[in-house]
Amino acid sequence: MELSKRLSAVAGLVTEGASVADIGTDHGYIPIWLAKRDPSVRLIAMDVNEGPLERARKHILAEGLSDRIELRLSDGFSALKPGEVHTIIAAGMGGGLVIHILEASPSVTASVKEFILQPQSGIERVRAYLESHDYTVIREEMVEEDGKYYPMMKAVHAEEGWPETRPWSRVELLYGRDLLARRHPVLRDYLLRERRIREEILLRLEKAGTPGALLREKEVDRELEEIREALDVYEGKEQ
Repeated sequence: MELSKRLSAVAGLVTEGASVADIGTDHGYIPIWLAKRDPSVRLIAMDVNEGPLERARKHILAEGLSDRIELRLSDGFSALKPGEVHTIIAAGMGGGLVIHILEASPSVTASVKEFILQPQSGIERVRAYLESHDYTVIREEMVEEDGKYYPMMKAVHAEEGWPETRPWSRVELLYGRDLLARRHPVLRDYLLRERRIREEILLRLEKAGTPGALLREKEVDRELEEIREALDVYEGKEQ
């Protein structure tokens, strides 16, 4: 079984040897990949709906891993006990849901050591939440697949020895401090694409000249300025 680029990048953030709960496992692909990578780890595949769990069950059975991966019907962490796993994965869901999951079971969240998060939307909200709730993002990745861009991150509790004192800037919240600092090539491609899109939108709005277009023009101007600022940070022009 071969993972998609997105799922492969998510799985690659998991520390080797870590026990894992995959929240919203869907087809169970990530736990299957992790089980093959390390035969000794404990893996729990969780989903809020029976349908995805049944799909995951069939795939796990086909790979001969039924004795390695436990399946649980669970809304977020609700079926997980404190201390059961080292790492949780929450991938392929909206940022608001990721935050809700982190907040819903405080005792479980406090016991987890690493959080692998891949929000499909609102990633700046997730980064801001982590910063304001004593988490530290220690690694970020980004992949492009089928014309879509997927940023993701590994976070730990701040007291785990990864202190970060400098507040995140607006562009870091939008585009990722680690991605910008490492000059991640996929982030550059994404920023250049977003800049081009905004510039094309501005041309159309300027031609329209309607009151609504003028309002939207201000919004796009602000977005374009943030993208340009991010590119300056990426290229080392701003510190």
